[in-house]
Amino acid sequence: MQTGGAASRLPCMTTWEMRGISAMEPHAAIVPVRRLFRAENRDFLLLLGTTLFLVVFGLVMVLSSSTIESHSENEGFYGRFIHQGLFAAVGVPLMLLAARMPPRFWKRWAWPALIVGGALQLLVFVPNLGYAYGGNRNWLLIGDFSVQPSEFVKIALIVWVAWVLSTKAGMLGDWRHLLVPIGPVAGIAIAFVLIGNDLGTAFIMIMIVLGCLFFAGVRFRFILTAIAGIAVVGLLFAAGSSSRSSRIASWFGGCSPADLSGSCWQPEHAKWALAGGGLFGKGIGNSAIKWNWLPHASSDYIFAIIGEELGLIGAIITLLLFLVLAIAFVRIIRATRDNFARITTAGVMVWVIGQAFVNIAVVLGVLPVLGVPLPLISVGGSALISTLLGIGVVLSFARSRVAVDERAWHPVLARQR
Repeated sequence: MQTGGAASRLPCMTTWEMRGISAMEPHAAIVPVRRLFRAENRDFLLLLGTTLFLVVFGLVMVLSSSTIESHSENEGFYGRFIHQGLFAAVGVPLMLLAARMPPRFWKRWAWPALIVGGALQLLVFVPNLGYAYGGNRNWLLIGDFSVQPSEFVKIALIVWVAWVLSTKAGMLGDWRHLLVPIGPVAGIAIAFVLIGNDLGTAFIMIMIVLGCLFFAGVRFRFILTAIAGIAVVGLLFAAGSSSRSSRIASWFGGCSPADLSGSCWQPEHAKWALAGGGLFGKGIGNSAIKWNWLPHASSDYIFAIIGEELGLIGAIITLLLFLVLAIAFVRIIRATRDNFARITTAGVMVWVIGQAFVNIAVVLGVLPVLGVPLPLISVGGSALISTLLGIGVVLSFARSRVAVDERAWHPVLARQR
């Protein structure tokens, strides 16, 4: 007949081991709680908290900047804000769900995700399904909603490139292993976007691939060679469009009075908005430039509205928030020992932080107009959901590291490894 207590549950343990388990019972009770709230990891908390703060801040700025645009396009004063809120309500749970996935899940789905993303990108060229906006054919129309497949191709490309580079970790000194398969596959994915005339998104995708190569430890001369080749192709592509050529010419040579009603309209009004904000801004909702003076005020030029309504202080705080986000990414990169996780995290960091600073540089006039949104803040459902999904992938790496640390911390779990 079995008796109760530790002896019946652990018959193979000695008396001293059973005494150790009894002494550890308060700690053992904490284990399920630690498993449920694995966000005790500071890197996880820092990345998650900053992301959520930026999403909420973005919703506030979308509400403030989009009312006039939304009303002008017969969506009601709050149409764009409501849509953005719905996208956030979808994107945040997706991010948290992605954070629960083990790293092997992303490795397993690297190829399928890229194939599906490429197929969706091709659908934008199907009549009555894909449509063009602002000269870019890069959207799918599904009911009352539009989807931008290239935003999801970004995260698929990051995971796939990271998988290839981590698989070939010992062969990265040979340029042929970099050229195949990364060159043709990434080149085709970017070409699909360029065919739709979306130079800004293609530029960000190129940044992502180069960033992954850099953080994978690829020789710098290989990266410089790739940059030189890409620069030549980019200049040829820009020269093939009169609108892009005029934007670049205005950026290099400055704006003449004749250009103020053309290619210089957006850049100049964005700078006027920033200058008009002063140190503390005009206050939330008090922007003057959003009254149809600045096209895309709630998307590509939302940073100008931030500067006008919140002033220099608000603009600097926005920059600092992205800096904190970058620090969170770097901490996760430094902490992980897995090459795939490290490269994927670096790719997402280059995407989110790089795109943020490209957007801000365009508003400041440091770069020519590229038409990329400010991540987590600008209006746009596809951009918001895909960015949150990408951050969710990084959170899954931070969480998996917590699981490893937990086993090292708890003697019984460590014994089961």
